[in-house]
Amino acid sequence: MGALQGIRVLDLSRVLAGPWCGQILADLGAEVIKIERPRVGDDTRMWGPPWMPDQDGNMTRESGYFQCTNRNKYSVAVDITTPEGQALIYEIAKTADVVIENYKTGSLAKYGLDYASLSELNPNIVYCSITGFGQDGPRAEKPGYDFIIQGMSGLMSITGEPDDAAGGGAQKVGVAVVDIQTGLYSTIAIQAALIARSHTGRGQYIDMSLLDVQVAALANQGMNYLASGKAPQRMGNQHPSIVPYQTFKAKDKEFIIACGNDKQFKDLCIAIGYSELLENEKFVRNQDRVKYRDELIPLLSKHFLQKTAKEWVDMIHALKVPVGVINSIEDALAEPQIVHRNLVVNIPHRLNENFQTIGSPIKLSDTPVEYHHAPPELGEHTAQILSRFKTAEELATLKEKGIIDGKIA
Repeated sequence: MGALQGIRVLDLSRVLAGPWCGQILADLGAEVIKIERPRVGDDTRMWGPPWMPDQDGNMTRESGYFQCTNRNKYSVAVDITTPEGQALIYEIAKTADVVIENYKTGSLAKYGLDYASLSELNPNIVYCSITGFGQDGPRAEKPGYDFIIQGMSGLMSITGEPDDAAGGGAQKVGVAVVDIQTGLYSTIAIQAALIARSHTGRGQYIDMSLLDVQVAALANQGMNYLASGKAPQRMGNQHPSIVPYQTFKAKDKEFIIACGNDKQFKDLCIAIGYSELLENEKFVRNQDRVKYRDELIPLLSKHFLQKTAKEWVDMIHALKVPVGVINSIEDALAEPQIVHRNLVVNIPHRLNENFQTIGSPIKLSDTPVEYHHAPPELGEHTAQILSRFKTAEELATLKEKGIIDGKIA
């Protein structure tokens, strides 16, 4: 029994933010019915290479991008632009607890699939809209992708090396972090609305914006501006408020030190055999280390060139000071801790029994995450889901007309 067992989700979303939310709900036990365009499917199905290899090592047309965010879902291919397709969605919506969609503001109203229309059919429904800029405001009707939001929100102004440093300039984060965060916030909002429904007996509308989410997720950097009136700048791998909290170059490669308090700095100095730093009043307290960063960091940098990264990491780790290597993704997935935590899971796919994916980080003692099926092929479950509402003959007719797609019999 999953934590969300019995919750049915109608997922009309595409690409990443909405599907990420849907995947979390599916991992937690909800039945997530993903509606896709016949013959084409979710945009990310074509976002390759890389493609998943089949059992014999041949490349399929199943993209890695699609697979990262669609496990445990049921794929139903329906043309929602047609009256017949809309009628099928209405049938699912009548029995659904949640709807997720990320169409441009107002787009679904013309199909009768907006909140106003579906809540008339099912007043208990929790309806979550995910857009770039929200349902109101001067940019509400504009499309918004993660990369654009990283720039507009200020995130790229604090990501990357300073302008006057080698390789300086604005950088996006190496993963679509705004989409991921929006998916997470949306999951929280949906679960909150479901709990509220248990008290009020009513569903509600959720308006999620990528821009809102990333501005909220500026966290200490946003608050630092409000507190000081000074806009934070790009600092590369350094931290604006903690020193030392950055990368250092060892004899062979870089590694990371993250001293979160004065005791950890004291232990660091002892671990690396540089206790004389503690005799300098400029370095004893973090607030002073921040002030005199330009004096301290060159001393540490010169010192760390004496040994390899592994030697330093082992010495520092022995005194329980936060320290670590910089892994490639290949190295990260082979880390003993990650292997122990079962973050790479095998979910047999119809085309590849050895299909692997990165699993959920959620660890629940009584209702653990379960992996019921791999990311679906396009329309894989069309017949399975729609046979609740239509006969086999009716489904065959709808497929002939191009209203639905997938294996029907």
